[in-house]
Amino acid sequence: MLLRAGGRWALLAALFISVAHAQAPLPPARLKACAACHGEDGNSAIAGTPSIAGQPRIFLENYLVMTREGVRGSEVMQAMLKGVRDTEIVALSKHYSELKARPPAATVDRNLFERGRGIAARSRCGSCHLPNYSGREQMPRLAGQREEFLLEVMLQYRHNRRKGGDTMMSAALYGIPEEDFKALAHYFSRLK
Repeated sequence: MLLRAGGRWALLAALFISVAHAQAPLPPARLKACAACHGEDGNSAIAGTPSIAGQPRIFLENYLVMTREGVRGSEVMQAMLKGVRDTEIVALSKHYSELKARPPAATVDRNLFERGRGIAARSRCGSCHLPNYSGREQMPRLAGQREEFLLEVMLQYRHNRRKGGDTMMSAALYGIPEEDFKALAHYFSRLK
């Protein structure tokens, strides 16, 4: 009986996944709305706004669904995603995950960069975000992300202000002094 019930759940889950991952055409208006803040190619030129090009597809899907449901994200993003179907979220996530991430043009402070590299290595940031910090599955890409965005997110985790934030990230940042966040953000943002 239990096996048969489990089989039904597996079948329902497989059906849900196949329906959710069906491709929906991306309405030009939706892409234009995303581009207004995140850039035509998913690389943001707006301070404090993350670049979404090259982010892992599953990370984007999860983030967009949680934002649509009011669990994460800003009120602006929640309003933009209100009523957006899962198939469109899947299509948006696929689109942006396939675009090339471009780190913002910025000079490298060698001392700060090397300090950040050392902190990231000691803190084992690459164990979740991969050694090249490109992200995977539900872990976001850190490499080439906007520096001020990364710094603000770390501060939000530290001060429990990250709406819908992952408790694992809060724990990972626990032993790192706040003054080291700038070095980490500088390091990650300069990686290609």
